[in-house]
Amino acid sequence: MKRADATAKAKPGIKRTVGVDSARKSAAKKAGTPAKPASRPSNLKDWRDETLARMRVLILEADPEMIEERKWRKPSNAMAGVPVWSHHGIVCTGEKYKKAVKLTFAQGASLADPSRLFNASLDGNTRRAIDIPEGESVDARAFKALIKAAVARNAASKRG
Repeated sequence: MKRADATAKAKPGIKRTVGVDSARKSAAKKAGTPAKPASRPSNLKDWRDETLARMRVLILEADPEMIEERKWRKPSNAMAGVPVWSHHGIVCTGEKYKKAVKLTFAQGASLADPSRLFNASLDGNTRRAIDIPEGESVDARAFKALIKAAVARNAASKRG
């Protein structure tokens, strides 16, 4: 992630959707190839939608078995809910705020972050987050590595 100003502060119904539709996933599994993420929607409204869509693609590229759900509907996103990506447990959530898109990793405090992508929620004992302001981007390779580490951490906690 570009860090323009390192001193700046970072800021019940469940609708289930799958990150990779089941027919494509099933066909890819039979063919022995990884399923590709669905193409980006054409109805994106602003930079936050575009940023979240770009991060969604990276998440699904990092782990084609990732499941995407929409949870926690609230007045600010009553129609859509919050995207939640899971594999062996919650990996991360994505939310749109006025000044940033926030990706919160459920067990982020226990993940190594050599590329220093985490820039928000750094004081907690469990979660860590990445705030992406308008015009900034995230190092795709480092982000995918972080996603893979989160999935591995979830899988390890399921085993033991």
